Amino acid sequence: MTKLIRFIKQEAVLSVAAVLALLSAFFVPPDGAYLGYIDFRTLAILFSLMTVMAGLRQQGIFDRMGRALLALTGSTLQLVLVLVGLCFFGSMFITNDVSLLTFVPFTFVVLNSLGAEAREKLILPVVCMQTIAANLGSMLTPIGNPQNLYLYGRSGMGMGAFVALMLPYTLASLALLAGWAVWLCRGGSPVRKGTGGPFLAPQQSVAADGRIIWMDAALFVVCLLAVVRVLPYPVAFGAVLAATLLADRATLGRVDYSLLLTFVAFFIFIGNLGRVEAFSDWLRQIIAGREVLVAVLASQVTSNVPAALLLSGFTQDVQALIIGTNLGGLGTLIASMASLISYRQIAREEPAGKGRYFALFTLSNLLFLAVLLGLWAILA
Repeated sequence: MTKLIRFIKQEAVLSVAAVLALLSAFFVPPDGAYLGYIDFRTLAILFSLMTVMAGLRQQGIFDRMGRALLALTGSTLQLVLVLVGLCFFGSMFITNDVSLLTFVPFTFVVLNSLGAEAREKLILPVVCMQTIAANLGSMLTPIGNPQNLYLYGRSGMGMGAFVALMLPYTLASLALLAGWAVWLCRGGSPVRKGTGGPFLAPQQSVAADGRIIWMDAALFVVCLLAVVRVLPYPVAFGAVLAATLLADRATLGRVDYSLLLTFVAFFIFIGNLGRVEAFSDWLRQIIAGREVLVAVLASQVTSNVPAALLLSGFTQDVQALIIGTNLGGLGTLIASMASLISYRQIAREEPAGKGRYFALFTLSNLLFLAVLLGLWAILA
């Protein structure tokens, strides 16, 4: 029982999705149509991307990239811009989860080497903005986060059309983040002079394997070709699985299988709801013409990935869902489950600052969300 409780706490979204799928099965008994609920393309590409990113992260490639960029900084503002920029731009290609898993711990290493006063001033706001940056940067590309990958597949859009749709919000987000960094660092003095500054902790030796790095880089290109429909997704899935089994089998144990199972459970739940005519008609009436706002609100209580999966079954306006679920990642701590990565790191490293971080996170998210919703109202 203790293990079950621990599992439910650790995998709350998966647990809820499984319960919903099970309950829905009482209204629509399992039959041959269940298999048609599942979007195997999304699952295969998501697995492939997670496997490749896990392999590259294990090789320390993102940590090296961060250190290389930090070596060029010479002021507090430059330092903050690099730390936040790593999450913003990195999330476009390595997903918001991987970006935060990599660069938030890296930020603690960097800021821990500053003086106590500078660290105290920067640690909470920088991690807060890194989290917002990862969630906002990831909205530009189909591979930035799981709901984008799923909705991109459903929409039938090209890569250029997807990027064009989210570009105004991404540029506005970048301007907001830059303005916030300037405000935070007003009157700041250089954190170092010359090269090899004190905030750069000695490089820990990571046993990087060049062959695996090149292999994963090539597999990432294969995944991108599957995303843009140049290659069939089974080809990408097979290539990633076979290559990883042969050359880097341990990486398969680092894949987030709970996310894949969450998708499967929600596919079943949504598919069954669609076959309950009274409920599906009611939900379609609620969503119709309000996709963006409903997606934003739903994301606040379910997170944006489940919101995308649920709402997509009851509207044809997938582009509005893309905007709504991406903007909906702002707001509450669970609006984007990636935000919990940073919160757990704060709780571990700065337990006394959890309350202040939560307040700062909530206020900052709501301000960013208000501005971006205002932009949507103008563009709509």
